[in-house]
Amino acid sequence: MTIQKIDVKYTAVATAENGRDGRVASDDGKLDVVVNPPKEMGGSGAGTNPEQLFAAGYSACFQGALGVVARREKADISGSTVTAKVGIGSTEAGGFGLEVEITASIPNVDTATAQSLVEKAHEVCPYSNATRGNIKVDLKVA
Repeated sequence: MTIQKIDVKYTAVATAENGRDGRVASDDGKLDVVVNPPKEMGGSGAGTNPEQLFAAGYSACFQGALGVVARREKADISGSTVTAKVGIGSTEAGGFGLEVEITASIPNVDTATAQSLVEKAHEVCPYSNATRGNIKVDLKVA
């Protein structure tokens, strides 16, 4: 697979201290959060965790991609929402892996149109492009 060149418009920078049980902050100070493993993974669950941050970023990005596609298709996605569920677990190789479920609710279009918009957004979304072929990503329409 060939890596596509992109014309970078913005670069986000964040630094973690103490990994999954510490703190993550962006260089501009707009993000500064305590991270802790979830209780399900033996942690305190007191702070957020990398999977929640990934889910937040993916859902926001996918919603943006949905907007791009909707404008192209002249579809009304007002009132729509995108939810990302990010699962983490052990892999057969002994490491850890992720899987994602994206669910879009698009109330102003029929189910077939919503499904088409979601599939097209999946082709546009940078998170989808980054994960494609690497992790399981299920697309759903609510």
